[in-house]
Amino acid sequence: MKSLSKSVAVYCGSRHGRGEAYADAARAVGTMLAANGWQLVYGAGDVGLMGEVARSAQAAGGNTFGVIPVHLFDQEVGKRDLTSFVVTETMHERKKVMFMNADAIVVLPGGAGSLDEFFEVLTWRQLGLHEKPIVLLNTGGFWDPLLHLVEHVVREGFAGDSLKGYITPASTAGDLERILRSALS
Repeated sequence: MKSLSKSVAVYCGSRHGRGEAYADAARAVGTMLAANGWQLVYGAGDVGLMGEVARSAQAAGGNTFGVIPVHLFDQEVGKRDLTSFVVTETMHERKKVMFMNADAIVVLPGGAGSLDEFFEVLTWRQLGLHEKPIVLLNTGGFWDPLLHLVEHVVREGFAGDSLKGYITPASTAGDLERILRSALS
């Protein structure tokens, strides 16, 4: 493994979703992050896609930084065997710690929590509060409706064209790796 140089926050589901493709993609992302020496920053859960990405990063020798609020510790099965492990009081603190410890944001398929995290960092980017890359891993077209919604928001005049430029879709972990290598170099 290469020496740790950058950290990547991965937002993703605490469930597996339907079909093995989502778990396969999460495992590929964890392995890819470790292979590049990029630390995984994530929600510290050992369930769903969160658990898949973390276990894969660990199995490949990667560093893992998990952040979990105390009220979700049991529900998301807080993973204690991480390189770094932080327990926060609130969800807001969790998101802040994850964001502050990441050089890039990657969003895998997930539910309302993943959408919340995505829209928060997208809004911060739109407001000029950061310039971190935001990449959607669009496994099997999962994020196509979201990308269409962003197009609609822009087309209807509620955001400028620049909003679309803050989001980079990737179809596979290989595409994601190429995007991150360019963005983090």
